[in-house]
Amino acid sequence: MSDTPPLAAALADYRRRHPAEAAVVGLFEALLADPGPVYERRRLAGHFTGSAWVVSADGERVLLTHHRKLGRWLQLGGHADGDPDLARVALREAEEESGLSDLVVDAAIFDLDRHAIPARGEEPEHWHYDVRFVGRATGSEAFAVGEESLDLAWVAVAQIAADPTSDESLRRMAGKWLGRG
Repeated sequence: MSDTPPLAAALADYRRRHPAEAAVVGLFEALLADPGPVYERRRLAGHFTGSAWVVSADGERVLLTHHRKLGRWLQLGGHADGDPDLARVALREAEEESGLSDLVVDAAIFDLDRHAIPARGEEPEHWHYDVRFVGRATGSEAFAVGEESLDLAWVAVAQIAADPTSDESLRRMAGKWLGRG
């Protein structure tokens, strides 16, 4: 058994597969090395979150949420709430936010994104270090809109990649998905 924390090994693997993103990986590794509660939202300097790029069975579409708090179309995901297994976090959040029960999440990191979350109410602006995994719909693709979403929609991955008004990180993930070998 390795002494390497699972996220550290997954980040090293991601760096090997995406050498052009070494600077971003370095930011995530620095947070991982912090002795603070990096998997808990109370760490306002920044904390890990887990997301899922949920693709349809045919691989042509991705399930997006019209995020209630942010007012933007994004992938499903959320806070780790103390759980260091971010693939499990991504699966849990995707199931909770979509109502889909037959999802399978790939173990390898699909994408990394560090982004600021705007201040809201008593909560100041803070950073999310979002570790993203591919989630695959293996059963019914009939979703249920949950309380965290204004809406959900299956959207063609090619449409996201070609739309300059799409969120930059969604376009990046769409490009990665379309370019997979």
